[in-house]
Formats: sequence, C-alpha cells, structure tokens
Amino acid sequence: MTTKDHEIHQVVRQRYGSLARQASDPDLSITSASPCCSEETTDCCASSGLYSAEMLEALPTDVTDLSLGCGDPVTIAELHVGETVLDLGSGGGIDCFLAARQVGPEGHVIGVDMTPEMIARANANKANLGMTNVEFRQGKIEALPIADEQIDVIMSNCVINLSPDKAAVFREAFRVLKPGGRVAVSDIVTQGDFSPEMRANADQWAACITGAVDVREYIALMRAAGFADITVVDKSSAETIIGPQPQQGPQLFSARITGHKPT
Repeated sequence: MTTKDHEIHQVVRQRYGSLARQASDPDLSITSASPCCSEETTDCCASSGLYSAEMLEALPTDVTDLSLGCGDPVTIAELHVGETVLDLGSGGGIDCFLAARQVGPEGHVIGVDMTPEMIARANANKANLGMTNVEFRQGKIEALPIADEQIDVIMSNCVINLSPDKAAVFREAFRVLKPGGRVAVSDIVTQGDFSPEMRANADQWAACITGAVDVREYIALMRAAGFADITVVDKSSAETIIGPQPQQGPQLFSARITGHKPT
C-alpha cells in the first residue's frame, strides 16, 4: 500500500467512524456530517428514495437512518433462498439485513467493513433485529477476510468508489466468488476524469467524489479481474447524493452494475 493509499483509508475510516458515533448519540445529526451528502441534500443519507417501502418494512430507524448508499443493489442481486452473500463496505448493515430476509435461515450474509465503529453499530443492529444468519467482519475490501470461492453473490453500495485500489477490490471479489457467482453493485461513477490535483484531495475522495472513475474504466477493471456479462443496469445523476456537481471535473452518476464469474 502506498502512502497515498494509506492516507485515503485513514480519512475514509475517520469520517465513517464519526458517522457511526453520531448514530449512537441522539443529540447529534447524522446527515449533516455525512461523507456522501452535502448540507443541501440532507435526506440523501437516509434510506428514503433508495428502497421500496415494502423492503424497509419493520426495519428500525437505527438501521434505515444510517443508510449511506447511492442506490439499491439488493434488488438487482436477485437473491435466492440458501445463498451465501457478501456485502463490501457493509456500514450499519442495511443491505445485509435486507439480503438476510431473502436468503432465509438456510442462507448466510457476511458484511465486511474496515471501520470498527461501523462494525459495532452493525452488530448492535443485528442484536436488536435478532437475525442469526448475518455476521460482520472487520477488514479492507482490498484484502477480504474470506476464503476462496465461498460466496454466491457479492453486493456493494457506494463503497468501491472510496477504495484507492479498485483493481484489488475486483480481484478479491472474483477470488471469493464461487464459479458462476455474481456481483451486484450500486456506486458513484463519472463521465470523464478528474485531474490529478482533484484526485489528491483526500477529503473530497472520502465524500464519494474524487475517488469515482469513468464508468468505462470501472467496467474495464471488472473485466480485467475476470468478470463477464457486465451490465450497467441503470445510471442517473448523483446530484441528490453528493449535492451540486463540482464546477470543474467530470459529471457524476449513481450507477447499478452487475457481472458474473464464469463457471
């Protein structure tokens, strides 16, 4: 890991750790300090608008108010009973809990997050929900604490853009998937590229902005890792998630992307 990679990890960990601590304190506002929201977009960090009301039914606000995604990867994952699911950058656990309902007691869901405070929040939410088919592991998505070929489906929600080594993320995802397994992600991508000077801003990187790459590069990284049948399911402006687009630099989008590991 380079010095720059380490700096980005530290800034991201600090900001998400702060969010998790705020979630534990009712006197603090979650959305105002979100790494993926500006003060002008104060609803974008809650789950409202990302998932259907039916999906969120019976989930407590401790879970839904700490939803930091940019879309709904659960629906496009097309989960089946009994599958083993991995969520990259699981945060407070909302996508894990949604997935756990769909795979049932016969299935299993693993959330991986590098932030200790988020792991603690997710485990507290798990205990409150009484879910036994979910577990959370601390680790980096560039070096997953998962054995080879153990996972049927990988999901991720607005996290891979935060990684300083996206190629490693996709290689790890490919490694842990079973042959024929699939990946379903929601993430921030761009049309065009940021300048080196903009990419050097670690705070903007942690805000889900300057770590994002062009959607064509994103797909190329997936393909280089071995994924096939890659599809951009949908793509929309990311303005409601990150706030007004940067005056300089590329346009940002929220995209949902799927792919498969060949059998």
